[in-house]
Amino acid sequence: MVIVKADKQSEAGVLPDEKILTEMTKYNEQLAKAGIMLAGEGLHPTSKGARIRFSGAQRTVTDGPFAESKELIAGFWLWKVKSKEEAIEWLKKAPFDGGTEVEIRQVFEDDDFGENFTPELRERERKLREATEANHK
Repeated sequence: MVIVKADKQSEAGVLPDEKILTEMTKYNEQLAKAGIMLAGEGLHPTSKGARIRFSGAQRTVTDGPFAESKELIAGFWLWKVKSKEEAIEWLKKAPFDGGTEVEIRQVFEDDDFGENFTPELRERERKLREATEANHK
């Protein structure tokens, strides 16, 4: 997963201009053509969001905006690559500048959970993914 960090502009709701959108679309087309991009979206600012904190049975909801924009997410991609190094090489080609910060994180796969992810749980997860995909067709 590639996490694009928020900045003051994204948190202020400033939308990218046509030049940036054109460059990003071209980059996304390259990712898709290479078979790497599984998903990618920009996110609205936190002023339109909420946080829910869990503590035992208690749920505390806090409406945005949230402080510390450097800790917030402005968008993401899901990529299928062979290694972190491959993700880094692709990311170096992204049309970012101006101090944009991006983080790369690996998404867990079934085998990462070892024996705790029993055959029964794996089957339930497979069915859940199939149902989720079917809901979006």
